[in-house]
Amino acid sequence: MEAQNVYRLSMEFSQKIWDLVATWPGFARETCGKQIVRSADSISANLKEGAGRYFYKERNQFNIYARGSLFETHCWLEKAINRNLIPKQDFEDLRRDFDLLQIEINRMIRNTRNQALS
Repeated sequence: MEAQNVYRLSMEFSQKIWDLVATWPGFARETCGKQIVRSADSISANLKEGAGRYFYKERNQFNIYARGSLFETHCWLEKAINRNLIPKQDFEDLRRDFDLLQIEINRMIRNTRNQALS
């Protein structure tokens, strides 16, 4: 999958999370909700910022930040399911998106690192 498709997938992932959080009651939205939306939005923001960098190592650092935001988002998803804020099926759907994003961001990191070494 090329970088633009990974970016698109990350945008769709964060939109799904936004749509879920928007339905939560006030306290949950203000605590867990804000955090999960911020971390999910940060995935695509870091991918895009990295794409705008000139040097491979600098570009890759933002890919690594995106992966960190992805894992933070997963932590918040686990909290949301444990707190009965999202249905199990939605969690499973988001988990599949997470797994695909993890594979593709790792591939981007590896490919960018190899380009830097060339």
